[in-house]
Amino acid sequence: MKVTKTEQHNGQSLAIAGFKAADNILASWGCSALQSQQILKLSKSSYHKYKANPETTRLSDDQLERVSYLLNIHQALRIVFSNPQNVSGFMKMKNHNDYFAGRSPLEIIESGKFGDLYEVARRVDALRGGLWG
Repeated sequence: MKVTKTEQHNGQSLAIAGFKAADNILASWGCSALQSQQILKLSKSSYHKYKANPETTRLSDDQLERVSYLLNIHQALRIVFSNPQNVSGFMKMKNHNDYFAGRSPLEIIESGKFGDLYEVARRVDALRGGLWG
């Protein structure tokens, strides 16, 4: 199947917007550049290139899915908490339920492992319904 110029442009626009949004969210959580690179699975050079020139952003399907999870986590936190400090601070808060075992959600996702990001996103999303699993 051939990809049209319009489809290429739409994918590029999505990558640019997604990177900017994810980078802003990660910054609001207090992530360092290294943590952001690990979570997004970007090399140091690509991360800094995209920050300096967002129009050069190219993301793989895996990276776009990571962006999607970050956006979903952020949205769930905005629904659960009315206080902006909690929305931005929750990811650094130590949690003592069985899964987190005294770690913060950020400590878990900075591993860069896709499964860790998925599990944290699933658990944060469960907060919306008052469930914690």
